[in-house]
Amino acid sequence: MRELGRRSEAAAPVFRTLRADDGGGAGAGVAVDMAPWAAKPTILVARTGQRDIVTATCPHALDLGLAPGMAAAHARALVSDLEVLDADPVGDRGWLDRLALHAARYWTPTAAVSGSDGLWLDLSGTTHLFGGEERFAARLLCFLKRLGFTARVAIAGTPGSAYALARYGPATSLILPEGREGEALAPLPLAALRLAPEALAAAARFGIERIADLYPMPRGPLARRLGRAAVERLDQARGFVPEPIIPVVPFEMPEARRSLLEPIGTAEAIEQVISDLLDDLVPALRERGLGARSLVLRCDRLDMGEQLVTVGTARATRDAKHLLRLFKLRVDRIEPGLGIEAMVLTAPQVESLAPETIGTALDTSRQAPDLAPLVDALAGRGGEGALFRLGALESDVPERAITRAGPLTKPDGWPAWARPIRMLARPEALSGVVALLPDHPPRRFAWRGRSYAVVAGDGPERIHGEWWRRPGEMWAVRDYFRVEAESGERFWLFRRGDAITGNTGDLSWYMHGVFG
Repeated sequence: MRELGRRSEAAAPVFRTLRADDGGGAGAGVAVDMAPWAAKPTILVARTGQRDIVTATCPHALDLGLAPGMAAAHARALVSDLEVLDADPVGDRGWLDRLALHAARYWTPTAAVSGSDGLWLDLSGTTHLFGGEERFAARLLCFLKRLGFTARVAIAGTPGSAYALARYGPATSLILPEGREGEALAPLPLAALRLAPEALAAAARFGIERIADLYPMPRGPLARRLGRAAVERLDQARGFVPEPIIPVVPFEMPEARRSLLEPIGTAEAIEQVISDLLDDLVPALRERGLGARSLVLRCDRLDMGEQLVTVGTARATRDAKHLLRLFKLRVDRIEPGLGIEAMVLTAPQVESLAPETIGTALDTSRQAPDLAPLVDALAGRGGEGALFRLGALESDVPERAITRAGPLTKPDGWPAWARPIRMLARPEALSGVVALLPDHPPRRFAWRGRSYAVVAGDGPERIHGEWWRRPGEMWAVRDYFRVEAESGERFWLFRRGDAITGNTGDLSWYMHGVFG
């Protein structure tokens, strides 16, 4: 009956789809959010025993009173024009695994799948890289939105509280201060604790609906009524009991391990164990089609200490003899102490290593020698930074046009201009310079405490500054000269400024390289 009225009126069906708002306002925003589901309310169902159970609903169906866990027949009875699709738990799990691997590579090293519809991310020590927890949560929501997912994010001090607040919390994005887990979990339903269906049914019989109802109950009666798992879940969510997370591993690192019956300490025994480890690791690399670029040997000592030895290779290899020679060069760095009881060999950096075509006996062409073993041996004695090649970069400024490259890297083409064999890392100022301006090389200068008289010179080669890097190079000019001294040395030096316009440089002279 209408209030204060005298006649009854037929009410509109409760579960009928509401008419879209043709005007502006909030209704238009909701229509945009619901565009993927605008045709029909949609649910996903899965076979459980003899019944079809709703596993997921679209936002439109959720507004109509349909929820996961409901029988599919009941959902069809409530909503006539309902779109029913089969659930794909295998595909859903695949998406979650891919998202967890992406998180482990780019966001945090510890990521795991949480249930059937979520992820756990351990953000300890990583949120400052993204501007804080709030910015990380916003960035995560935008990333998932671009993939076509709607999500809820909760950041808390324990995995259990983060799980509960992400699914049953009051906001789409929630950051809980540390130590307030009990207060935030109190109004949430018991399902937020990830209890078994039997425990939830028992709690309903006793009239327990919220997590706050569990706080005043003694542990003994609570465990007898709902099971010990309920007590453990409650303590984990509040931070009283630790809850470990098993993270996904983006790459299963090749590894070989040996536990020794008796501790060893001599170089001969250590080399023998390294040889055995290589015999175990090389077949594993060959089976996966990989070659090692770096190997790490960890020696566990009796005094709970450990020794680490790392070797690197110029290119991927599976040659056990060559790798053993590299380790022998560094065995003297291992301090066994009271003895070594275990050794582990891992390959953290690997590359694909496929078979290569080599010449036959009838092939008379001469093949280039393989320099990789020689490079590895020299690097093992002198250090990895002792061997390198020079590579060219696109830059007009000479000190920016050269970079270090690997010893086996093929450098790109060099510029056609003459450059010295040895170039100083930083130009050094000259003193006592005598030169005719603006286009003549110096006749005399002093460098590193010694005076030089110039007998021949060539130049200038004018190089302008790169104005797009910083404003100070907008009008900067260098005039380079190649000069030869009386004693036979040949130098590459330059003058700052063109000797005509004052803002191009202060006319000071610098040494930049040596020929020959």
